[in-house]
Amino acid sequence: MIRFEHVTKRYADGTTAVDDLSFEVAEGELVTLVGPSGCGKTTTMKMVNRLIEPSEGRIFVDGDDISAIDPVQLRRRIGYVIQQVGLFPHKTVLENTATVPHLLGVKRGKARERAAELLDLVGLDPAVFGGRYPEQLSGGQRQRVGVARALAADPPVLLMDEPFGAVDPVVREHLQNEFLRLQQSVRKTVLFVTHDIEEAVRLGDRIAVYGEGRIEQFDTPSTVLGAPANAYVADFVGADRGLKRLSVTPIEEGDLEQPPVVHLDDPLPRELGARWAVVLDGDNNLHGWISAEHARVGAGTVREHARRMEAWLPVGASLKQAFATMLQHDAGWIAVIDKESEGRFLGVLTPARLHEALRRSTTADARDIARAEVELETIAAIGAD
Repeated sequence: MIRFEHVTKRYADGTTAVDDLSFEVAEGELVTLVGPSGCGKTTTMKMVNRLIEPSEGRIFVDGDDISAIDPVQLRRRIGYVIQQVGLFPHKTVLENTATVPHLLGVKRGKARERAAELLDLVGLDPAVFGGRYPEQLSGGQRQRVGVARALAADPPVLLMDEPFGAVDPVVREHLQNEFLRLQQSVRKTVLFVTHDIEEAVRLGDRIAVYGEGRIEQFDTPSTVLGAPANAYVADFVGADRGLKRLSVTPIEEGDLEQPPVVHLDDPLPRELGARWAVVLDGDNNLHGWISAEHARVGAGTVREHARRMEAWLPVGASLKQAFATMLQHDAGWIAVIDKESEGRFLGVLTPARLHEALRRSTTADARDIARAEVELETIAAIGAD
């Protein structure tokens, strides 16, 4: 969808902002451009919609050489979201969102109808917010309007220049979550500029880590964190890259342990064989848990003594979510379910298994093999040598 071929941007004073850049972004892919200030990431993005013209090389969007397209027409085909949003202060939220469709010749009624749909999609009720002006919105709400406006003409490409950088951390995380949800729905081809490696890791299908005008590594978040291409990338992503990797490593069934299991209508067992057991309903869906102490009561059914399960996640959730859930509930393990089958219990993830999953993921990426193929060296194995 987006292709750079040996692109260089050199200014009159001799400064080279981008040097011989070549890469591709696939259709529907979200690529984050990350690096320190002045590294060329914003220049790269602005060359896509010709706000900056390259000195050398060619850029293609959907197979078309953009140098042959009128810049105004090109920009109407590309959504653009910036940090300060750039909403028209004299126009309402609905009018701001309908701006580009109107410029493209869409009738006023249809443009406003499209704007209302998009406001709803980004979580702003058009009946409540459509008639407001930008000054009447919070920072996070203005950013949502900016995203809605960028999507209003249904562009195949979306450029985002640090769009969530001007809001507080709590709002920023919420906006990131909402944008990921939105991207799953609309599947735009996105170039997303950020200086924050954690944001890049969280949002990107792939990450381009910039040095001085060059891409030092262009790969998946897990590979960038697990196998930095060089010392520069390793230093940029940080010594805590193992912790950052938790956010891009999903829970897999092979990571789980199988604890004792009882069912709701079973009579209380005399012994559980462990300090606790998972309680399931008749369809093997997760219901709760029961302790050995409660089981020793000896009378009645499991249902009468089962406790609600608070610490659980669906398979595929990140190890970071798993670790956070353990801490939130002061739990020594979390239950993992198959969300697609209405809660079928799959097993439990313990801290030891979480650590193993992280190690397997790192080793698998380094060797380019599946996680299930990784054999970990353990203390027991070392002692057996």
